Amino acid sequence: MKIIIVGSKGFIGQYLLNHFRIKGFDVWGADICIISNAERYFTVNEENSDFDPVFKSQTYDLCINCSGASNVPDSLNDPQVDYFLNSVNVFKILDSIRRLQPACRFINLSSAAVYGDPQYLPIKEDFDLKPLSPYGFHKFQAEQICKEFWTLFGIKTCSIRIFSVYGPGLKKQIFWDLYKKIKRGLPFTLFGTGNESRDFIYVLDVVRAIELVSKCSTFNADVINIANGEEILIKDAVSIFVKFFKPEIPYSFSGDTRKGDPLNWKADISRLISFGYKPSVNLETGLQKFHNWISVNDFN
Repeated sequence: MKIIIVGSKGFIGQYLLNHFRIKGFDVWGADICIISNAERYFTVNEENSDFDPVFKSQTYDLCINCSGASNVPDSLNDPQVDYFLNSVNVFKILDSIRRLQPACRFINLSSAAVYGDPQYLPIKEDFDLKPLSPYGFHKFQAEQICKEFWTLFGIKTCSIRIFSVYGPGLKKQIFWDLYKKIKRGLPFTLFGTGNESRDFIYVLDVVRAIELVSKCSTFNADVINIANGEEILIKDAVSIFVKFFKPEIPYSFSGDTRKGDPLNWKADISRLISFGYKPSVNLETGLQKFHNWISVNDFN
């Protein structure tokens, strides 16, 4: 099977590319990074993206789109950039597929942000979507674009709603922010009460889940939750992480909520389990791996 990963230099994209290459697949990458003498790689113009060269050059069985923005506060500050990266580029990729390689299947990395604050847990794929941020709205729009190309043009698409992914290499979101605060060596305050919850999933489990989706999805614009089906309180996740650092730095929760952030998440992963998914890395083990990566690199 020949695979093209758009956003292959991003956090999940790099893991996916390595995973499929180790398995012996013919894997190509595409991203905005300029790399000299790169093999099986396409550079995409950041300001005026054109995916035609990607699909004119090679014939692929599967395209996985890992590109796009993934920052809720940034989407509130600059929704136009977020819209372009998370909605417009999905349309551009699919239109290139429609015109040049209509047999190529397409997986788009969506987000649990499309759900907003659900009325009850666990969150099923057929819940009403009520995003709370431009990021969530644009991911929802991208799912609709996938549905458009399946319904009107017969392009085989699938959207995967990834919950709270983490792991070595991710320089943003809760555990990276925690590390930066801890490194200052001073007491610090975190948003919220600590009773907010997330469904955390280690990046290699995300990769394994995507491989299962590529084999088992019907690709009729279906949507699939990617998570571990476990609700973990933020205060418990923070407690696990800070214990890896000595001496432990005192911290507290402000009680303030942040615009765009949902309160509680836990995914229903029945569909993913039916594909054969089983979590392989629990939160404590995953955070130990994340801490080891930080320790080796000693970021400034």
